[in-house]
Amino acid sequence: MARQALDLRTFLATRERSVACVDEPVDARHVLTALQHRLDAVARYPILLARRVRLADGAESPVPVVTNLTASRVLVAEALGLDDHRRAAEWFSGRSQRAVPPEVVPRSEAPVQEIVLDGDAADLGRLPVLTQHDLEPGPYLTAAHATTRDPVSGLDNTAIQRCWVQGPRRMTWFPYPSSHNARNLRKYHERNERCPVAFWIGHHPAVLMGTQAKLAYPQSHWQAAGGVLGAPLRIVPTVTHGERIMVPADAEIVIEGWAAPGRESADGPFGEYTGYLGPQVRAPVVDVTCISMRREAIYHDYGSGLTDMLVPDNMAMEGKLYGMIKAVAPSIENVHVPASGRRFHAYLQLREPPPGEARDAITAALAYRRLKTVIAVDEDIDIFASDEVLWAVATRVQWSRDSVSLDGLSTSILDPSLDGGARTGSKLGIDATLAARPRSGAPRPVPPRATVPAGADRRAAEILGLLDPAGWPVE
Repeated sequence: MARQALDLRTFLATRERSVACVDEPVDARHVLTALQHRLDAVARYPILLARRVRLADGAESPVPVVTNLTASRVLVAEALGLDDHRRAAEWFSGRSQRAVPPEVVPRSEAPVQEIVLDGDAADLGRLPVLTQHDLEPGPYLTAAHATTRDPVSGLDNTAIQRCWVQGPRRMTWFPYPSSHNARNLRKYHERNERCPVAFWIGHHPAVLMGTQAKLAYPQSHWQAAGGVLGAPLRIVPTVTHGERIMVPADAEIVIEGWAAPGRESADGPFGEYTGYLGPQVRAPVVDVTCISMRREAIYHDYGSGLTDMLVPDNMAMEGKLYGMIKAVAPSIENVHVPASGRRFHAYLQLREPPPGEARDAITAALAYRRLKTVIAVDEDIDIFASDEVLWAVATRVQWSRDSVSLDGLSTSILDPSLDGGARTGSKLGIDATLAARPRSGAPRPVPPRATVPAGADRRAAEILGLLDPAGWPVE
């Protein structure tokens, strides 16, 4: 008997209690993003399913929109089959490196090609593409996984990259300059050839996570996704490009096209993961040839710069960092890339590192391009509680002894603190771990924490249960 494919629908069906249905009509401009901002402000993360989205012409789209799909670390961990989101780093590091080849299915068995629109029928205006923030020039695909192929090795690459819908069959596409997709694009253009590309939208969160694995170049994301899934990912040849560009057979929507050399357009400003509007850039133009989709397709949108977009990529970063650090610092226990630090901060948890190893771990982490601040703590510190990390910094650090500053390292050009035109940045490591034990079995050189007896704590819990918290101040 054929296995049931994991897709967006099977995930939503098993998480109905986590879905908030928006049945009132909402404009495709700003409203759903505003709702996500309000939810972020109170740290509430339901999946949002908007069934009646009004397009620019006032008509309601027949395609519903799901967003906030990955705003909850707990929900994403459950999608991966993890009981505890705090153990994602080690798990993801191992699973994303476990290559599971994909399963190619014929078009007749691919739900994403149940409906095929080509030529003038391939109209992007049929999709409920959202305009998210003030000053953005128009609607953007934010959860489109751009898939290209290295023309030399033939290996695929997939990355989430923004696209500004400029017309019925025209959109920009911004592959970050150092991304693997940008490398593939340049190889085609250096040959004066059009770059074939497909953008797939909507899938099970485990697939979304697997295709965000941080890989070497060139290396297939389909195999990494299979490793995360624990089963082959079903893929299908595209209508326009055939086997040259494959896409997940169980995705919701696919947009196919070409990026020709010399065809560029202004793109942006756009709300980036930094929480700021990124500047206007030059971006390739994609000429759309075909849109395929499932019957009763669901359009997926990421809240750009919000927790919804940060969580899956940050968890994938945790896996990549864990593998990088483990090679030089065996005492590493866990890694956390907190949403509060966007993608610039990482917290490392080590178990009694020998002298120098905490700095080895910090240096390895700072080699990761996006990071600019790394804090290393001991195993008694909960790295998922920022108050605990800052307590360790406040009580275990002397800056002259425990800080490491490095200049001229590769960095994210989206960092708004960079000087104009800078291509490298300054990075900081903080070693908030305790000194090593003077001898085996001796206590760590730190005063004991201030605690209360277990019996008193149980009695306090009983008393708290009898009190009425209504009206209590909330910080």
